[in-house]
Amino acid sequence: MGRRRRKQIPTEPVDADIDDLSHDGRGVARVNGKAVFVDNALPGERVSFRYTWTRQRFDEARTEQVLEPAAERVEPPCAHTAICGGCSLQHLDPEAQRRRKAAVLAEQLEHFGGLTPEHWLAPLTGPETGYRGQARLGVKYLDDKGALVGFREKRSSLVADIRQCEILRPELGHHLTELRELIAGLDTRRRIPQIEVSAGDDALALIFRHLDPLPEADRQRLIDFCRARQWHCFLQPGNEDTVHRIWPEDGDERLHIRHADFDVELAFHPVDFMQVNPEMNRRMVPRALELLQVEPGHRVLDLFCGLGNFSLPLARRAGEVVGVEGSRAMVERGYENARRNGLDNADFYSWDLTRDPARQPWAERGFDRVLLDPPRSGAAEMIEHLPKLGAQRVVYVSCNPATLARDAGDLSRHGYCLESAGIMDMFPHTNHTESIAVFRRR
Repeated sequence: MGRRRRKQIPTEPVDADIDDLSHDGRGVARVNGKAVFVDNALPGERVSFRYTWTRQRFDEARTEQVLEPAAERVEPPCAHTAICGGCSLQHLDPEAQRRRKAAVLAEQLEHFGGLTPEHWLAPLTGPETGYRGQARLGVKYLDDKGALVGFREKRSSLVADIRQCEILRPELGHHLTELRELIAGLDTRRRIPQIEVSAGDDALALIFRHLDPLPEADRQRLIDFCRARQWHCFLQPGNEDTVHRIWPEDGDERLHIRHADFDVELAFHPVDFMQVNPEMNRRMVPRALELLQVEPGHRVLDLFCGLGNFSLPLARRAGEVVGVEGSRAMVERGYENARRNGLDNADFYSWDLTRDPARQPWAERGFDRVLLDPPRSGAAEMIEHLPKLGAQRVVYVSCNPATLARDAGDLSRHGYCLESAGIMDMFPHTNHTESIAVFRRR
């Protein structure tokens, strides 16, 4: 049998009306009954687009010209939005972005959970640019372009050719050209595939992944670059366990973020998981605790607790807090932070949160309140066990509306009603939807 020939991509631009917006932020048109997903197009617009890919069930395209713009279209804050995959919605008014995310949350709750909350929470908002303190930047050296440093191109593994980023913290995002020049000047410039960025309130750290041992001259160039900016400089010659700091040579390797409302400071290593938007995190934690309605005598369970982002502020309000996390390293970090803040009413345990916790010592006394902040896969395995723990109120922080909705349906079947829900705009200009939901026991 001969090889199937791929359909030739049409070369001429096509004019079409945009009827909808896909979950990944592309406009949706229909041409001869077939869906076309169009970059940089919004519902209600008429655009001229050019095909970039054809498939059996749908096609893909990019906007060449906006013929009739939507009222919600705005000038993107970043000059590279057409090529860079770091953002997908900069051309949509931020308030409209939030309305769209709220609509996605409502749709998912109804579709997967069969639920509508009794009350919708007002969106939690924060800075719309310069907000990102955690990122993984691709690096590529090309003879014709020099060193590229940034996010990947839209729907591509290629590093985008950008000079400035408006979502990264300005001290880094507005100086990518200097970082490109640094890489271009290294003898090992072709062997640096990524730079990981991690920022605290007090400092910023760069982790340079290198595939070959660095000559001393390259090592010194990295140190000099970071020293001039008072940034921490780390190297990563292998997996995450090989990350080590080379400047400053002395002192604590930790970065720090502060929850001033709770007089809590969290120390973290640059490779630790932290919320990418620290200002929104400082607004999210108080909202979660307010919705949880914690009282001084309560015993509170924080599932998927990480290094204590919610646990330690909770310990300022509750009688006792138990944080549970799959990563033993994060549990150790939780204890480290409890000691740092003089908190002796917070305990941390490492446990596989896909397993029944009934026989675990930390679960035997039960809880008054439960907070969940799971990964994108959700907390399905834990839901059936929550009623046994006795909590009258559950707050669920989610980075995936679909798994939140699925778990909300399960919570409903296990005796909890969905009291309220709403979005938190943790990732402006992207299609990522962070949300929060409150459940009370019937």
